[in-house]
Amino acid sequence: MKTELVQCFVWGVPVYRQRFSLVASRPATERFYRLIRSAMAHAEQLRDPFTGDLECDETTFGGARKGKRGWGAAGKVIVFGIVKRNGVVKAQPIPAHDRASIMQVIQARSREGSLYYTDDWQAYATLKLRGDHVVIRKEKGRPVGRDHINGIEGFWSYAKNWLYPYRGVPRKHFHLYLGEICYRFNHRDRDIEPMLISLLKRLTVDDVDLN
Repeated sequence: MKTELVQCFVWGVPVYRQRFSLVASRPATERFYRLIRSAMAHAEQLRDPFTGDLECDETTFGGARKGKRGWGAAGKVIVFGIVKRNGVVKAQPIPAHDRASIMQVIQARSREGSLYYTDDWQAYATLKLRGDHVVIRKEKGRPVGRDHINGIEGFWSYAKNWLYPYRGVPRKHFHLYLGEICYRFNHRDRDIEPMLISLLKRLTVDDVDLN
């Protein structure tokens, strides 16, 4: 049974789409999916801080709603991400769209001396104290010159497309979905089914986040 559930998970089949062919009850299947996501998120948390050429950016996740738009829109989750050029990604929710929140992540998830590529948001100005800093300016949505942050922007597209079939996710579990997406992206050239089975076998109680 567990192997079938892992296979459905790997294929990206939401639980609600399995309602006529569930191999376990819906609550049990949802809990098992959450267990897998917890294992993936835990694995991503163990990655060493990045170094080298890094792209940094922030975005929001959440469906369209009436009322205020932009960074202060109700119901949106603000996410900050770092992509190592031609490599892997780290992304996590942040409490606010401000300098303190992003710098806390950058300090924890990257090493001093790296080369940072960002947009021209003023909050990134102090990056020059950690390493080299290239500011990407845009005209009509396109980068001016040869420098870019296409890597992290491509990840945002990947993540939002992956979440679309779920028709919204519980806010309290959003970090697990984001950990899953990072894991899938970072192993995009591999068959993750045997990797997930191995992860589940190594899980301990302290690794699991099922609340």
